Amino acid sequence: MKGNELIRLLKEHGCFEQSHGKEHDVWFSPITNAKIRVPRHTSKEVPQGTLKSILKQAGIN
Repeated sequence: MKGNELIRLLKEHGCFEQSHGKEHDVWFSPITNAKIRVPRHTSKEVPQGTLKSILKQAGIN
């Protein structure tokens, strides 16, 4: 999954961006009340382990 697809999925589940960073953005998940660091490389594939971790922190199956 590419970074822009991940961001679209997070938005569909109610997550929103809290702050920008140099290499990562911080997103908030209302499902788990967790802050999630998401890589800003939107055109690149997100590594499988990173993707699983982000989805788990966001409460998305």
